[in-house]
Amino acid sequence: MLKIGIVIGSTRSTRKGADIARWILDHARSRLDADYEILDVVAFDLAFLDQYPTVRPAESRWIAALNAFDGYVFVSPEYNHAPGAALKNAMDLGSSAWHDKAAAFVGYGGFGGVRAVEILRLVAASLQLATVKQQVALTLSSDFSADGQLIPRAHQAEAVAAMFDGLVEWSSAMRTIRAQSGRAAA
Repeated sequence: MLKIGIVIGSTRSTRKGADIARWILDHARSRLDADYEILDVVAFDLAFLDQYPTVRPAESRWIAALNAFDGYVFVSPEYNHAPGAALKNAMDLGSSAWHDKAAAFVGYGGFGGVRAVEILRLVAASLQLATVKQQVALTLSSDFSADGQLIPRAHQAEAVAAMFDGLVEWSSAMRTIRAQSGRAAA
């Protein structure tokens, strides 16, 4: 069975990413094509890349966690037209654990986080992650209440399903590639 990690990419105390990740996981639970699990960057207490000259236990736990998955859904806010530093750092620290796996994106922000996702696609390509076209774009003015509660519009469920369809297909294909190249499958 494929394993898909849903990565919460914000560490801010006011983040909406945890609620979004749980909503994504709720959709995933109705599927029978993979096991889905949330990976919260906050839980790993990752140092910023240049803070320590060697890998700390937190980074080792992060890499071990990543190695268990075939694909990932990155849940990312958009701050100033870009993803947050915590997610970029977590991706950089993941090193080769990302290689030959698949990724999908759920962005959120004033314009659905689409600019942050475009940057993340470039980062993913550098990390040898195959990205799927389908993505979810949650807009603060339309998919959240005035007090910040997640209330996705009806069409977002279809976007989530399409994203998962693409991610499962690519995760399966990338697992085959890892197996053919002698790299351990997740």
